[in-house]
Amino acid sequence: MRSKDRIAYFYDGDAGSVYFGPNHPMKPHRLCMTHHLVLSYDLHKKMEIYRPHKAYPVELAQFHSSDYVEFLHRITPDTQHLFTDELSKYNLGEDCPVFDNLFEFCQIYAGGTIDAARRLNNQLCDIAINWAGGLHHAKKYVHHGDGVEEAFYFTDRVMTVSFHKYGDMFFPGTGDAKEIGEREGKFYAINVPLKDGIDDSSFTRLFKTIISKVVETYQPGAIVLQCGADSLAGDRLGCFNLSIDGHAECVRFVKRFNVPLLVTGGGGYTKENVARCWAVETGVLLDTELPNEIPENDYIKYFGPDFSLKIPNGHIENLNSKSYLSTIKMQVLENLRSIQHAPSVQMQEVPPDFYIPDLNEDLQNPDERIDQHTQDKHIQRDDEYYEGDNDNDHQTDL
Repeated sequence: MRSKDRIAYFYDGDAGSVYFGPNHPMKPHRLCMTHHLVLSYDLHKKMEIYRPHKAYPVELAQFHSSDYVEFLHRITPDTQHLFTDELSKYNLGEDCPVFDNLFEFCQIYAGGTIDAARRLNNQLCDIAINWAGGLHHAKKYVHHGDGVEEAFYFTDRVMTVSFHKYGDMFFPGTGDAKEIGEREGKFYAINVPLKDGIDDSSFTRLFKTIISKVVETYQPGAIVLQCGADSLAGDRLGCFNLSIDGHAECVRFVKRFNVPLLVTGGGGYTKENVARCWAVETGVLLDTELPNEIPENDYIKYFGPDFSLKIPNGHIENLNSKSYLSTIKMQVLENLRSIQHAPSVQMQEVPPDFYIPDLNEDLQNPDERIDQHTQDKHIQRDDEYYEGDNDNDHQTDL
């Protein structure tokens, strides 16, 4: 056991200032809300706080095609009519809209994850947090697989594990338990398809059983834990019944393996609950339990009327029967038994950091400490706060 984890936390308020457009459920503003909860609970005093560098195009092209990166760099809301073919090719549109500062947004959240990985690789921290990261649907190829899983579908270098809603035409339509990887990657993709209404006890029991076996079998050199919060009860798009405590218990469980850990955000569309969840989980990573009463902060009105971290229980019927969950569990464990040992890549040296061209840009040093909280304050936009079901949307009848 390490005596005390060294935790690096990455945040840039500009990531929370972008706006996907009226009625789009994704609200990057939740990042500012999360950060201000972190500040109000004094969690920043227990971490090293960094502003990430904006990822260079050449870094993004380490994974994505250079054509795609260049397209994101060039397109704007005012010019998108000139890129009809590319919009279709790269699947941009209603669900993935073009908005002001799109490329910079991508640079910030990707740069945070890259910086987090570098600090872990160089043993400068034990846990790295980038709540802006974890956006995981971008694909490099055309064939099956969603985002991250697809990227490593043919290799044993990374084992991907996904717990998600599946069926009923639910986006993105992939993630059946039978999707296990191919060629050298066969059995290294694990999908845990769940039905509506899963609750804390069912989810955490299944999560702990599968993740324990994954870590025992695969022996990862590092873990990336994507903490999408759309599994919380009451999410605008989700259909699960998880409490924040249940969600955070999974983070606590993974932390106990004492493996270098990179923690990111992801989905989550009831933004005040997303902020509550990620603040609580920041506390979990710091071994700090947070008082239920939310301290005064710039976003306090979002958390009314109770101003507490707890959220109401979910009331969606749990369609995940014990027999169904048992079948999924046995199927996953059987696939894991097909793996003889951890892949040889674990014995290789840590790869060098990505090559960064010598560009004359006025960028923040990624290792520069942010020592004034006001540096990243971003007060809510006037067009982002609406009460009721149309939370922070423009009027839906326009």
